[in-house]
Amino acid sequence: MKLTIHTSWKKTLNDEFDKPYFQGLIDFVSEEYKNNSCYPKQDHIFEAFNKTTLDNVKVVIIGQDPYHGVGQANGLCFSVNNGIANPPSLKNIFKELESDLGESYNIDNGDLEKWANQGVLLLNAVLTVRGGDAGSHQNKGWETFTDAVIKVLSEGKENLVFLLWGGYAKKKGRKIDTSKHLVLTSGHPSPLSANRGYWFGNKHFTQTNKYLIKNGKPPIQW
Repeated sequence: MKLTIHTSWKKTLNDEFDKPYFQGLIDFVSEEYKNNSCYPKQDHIFEAFNKTTLDNVKVVIIGQDPYHGVGQANGLCFSVNNGIANPPSLKNIFKELESDLGESYNIDNGDLEKWANQGVLLLNAVLTVRGGDAGSHQNKGWETFTDAVIKVLSEGKENLVFLLWGGYAKKKGRKIDTSKHLVLTSGHPSPLSANRGYWFGNKHFTQTNKYLIKNGKPPIQW
């Protein structure tokens, strides 16, 4: 299995790629893709890193694992390919965007690539999944790898915004250095959490941009 990941990340994470757990992970993923329908497409597994280079990261959104339906996952957390119906969580993200910013969005296009191109790292904790089987690639090594990514960002960068939505993301981000970065938490945008009042009204998008501007960085055009 070929590692198609941007050189800025490859250099920084080189030691991680050489560790036994990562070699075992790649062997597992290679077998899974050979014998099953898996998502995202193999050349999009590291899409988040290819769309958002290490130097360009300003914001980090942490998801869990890719969508497991046909044609949904594109390597960016919460994002789906254009032309695919938006999953419920993504619909609620757009609702909060419109409420927070007072603008209308083309909610028919759920591809969040435009965020990634501006420095929003859309990072799933687990980067692959077997079709129709949510969580099937958990506890195989991806979590260790993405923990290392978060550590690199927390220790090596300054004034990033981390958006941790839901209990899983909060746990994943518990070691982020809050003296150097802004960490915003809320409930998950899934209907179960959102309808209980844990998501809507968090105003994370305006808070993110205020922090970026305060620290001399261009705001995100959400």
